[in-house]
Amino acid sequence: MKSTRTYIQSGRAESKVATRTRIVAAAKDLFLEKSFEDVTLAAIAKASGVSHQTVLNHFESKTGVVLGVAELLTEQTTGARNQAKPGDIDGAIAALIGEYEAMGDANVRWAMSADRFPDLADAMDTARALHQQWLATIFGADLPSDDAAREQMVHALHAATDVYVWKLLRRDLRLSRADTEKTMTDLVAGVLKGPRT
Repeated sequence: MKSTRTYIQSGRAESKVATRTRIVAAAKDLFLEKSFEDVTLAAIAKASGVSHQTVLNHFESKTGVVLGVAELLTEQTTGARNQAKPGDIDGAIAALIGEYEAMGDANVRWAMSADRFPDLADAMDTARALHQQWLATIFGADLPSDDAAREQMVHALHAATDVYVWKLLRRDLRLSRADTEKTMTDLVAGVLKGPRT
């Protein structure tokens, strides 16, 4: 039988997790709408329904909150991306575009701010590495066996599927989502055919 002290400690731990989750969820919404510089700890606290000091107690700084948000987004995007089956270009690109539609603008803003914030740059580097791992998994059967050639093709696939390509097509050129998916699928198919000789 659990003691009263154990129940109190368990309740406090659950409350701490719930508060942290609430802060991250509110911060995610803010960061999806605004640039890194325009989101303040005070705004995060207000949106979370907690004090400024509570945010600091959980995350120490705004960068700490961003890293928490990045972790949440990574979990969400990994789940969506893993729905695509290896070798299915159409399914992979549809999953990727779905992700970019939800958070591509924020990804671009974070990437542009990363030069000024080292912790944010580290988070972006981690995201890029995870993207390349996903590409290698999805398109592994079509990649060369030679390590150097394989790495080069993964880099080319990364370039063809990067969030900046989505931004160019969807935001700058104002293509529809369907046309964006088709264009990115064509780019990936071109990379998988191999380099011109």
